[in-house]
Amino acid sequence: MVTVDVQQVYGGDVPAQSALQQWAESALFQVEQDCELSIRLVDEQESASLNLTYRNKPNSTNVLSFPFDAEIEITPMLLGDLVICVPVVEREATAQHKPLENHWAHMVVHGCLHLLGYDHIDDDEAVEMESLETQILQSLSIPDPYQ
Repeated sequence: MVTVDVQQVYGGDVPAQSALQQWAESALFQVEQDCELSIRLVDEQESASLNLTYRNKPNSTNVLSFPFDAEIEITPMLLGDLVICVPVVEREATAQHKPLENHWAHMVVHGCLHLLGYDHIDDDEAVEMESLETQILQSLSIPDPYQ
């Protein structure tokens, strides 16, 4: 079972908790134990501040992932936190001519895969992660976000 704690600190056109839950569950299908994550929906100022602090990048970004690394086993397994910038997701969906709901699903799936240790720093990792994202999104009847 996946438990998603949503912290909405910025308004806007955000998905329902049930949608965020469904997308996280789809991304975390390979986790074989109960797990928990938080999704924090923020404005550009908070996103930019976190991005600067943790990635040394001075601007806001669509999704930041903060995996939880425990030295002891905790039940349920705490995966970490996703911080999603509402205005950036809205702008990207418009610029990329994608339905907003589809782009939200992509951001949740993408962030959850980061929590599981997937990355896209080098080309091989990017191909693996993007392929998995595409498969998960297709299982939700959402087209390939990279086309």
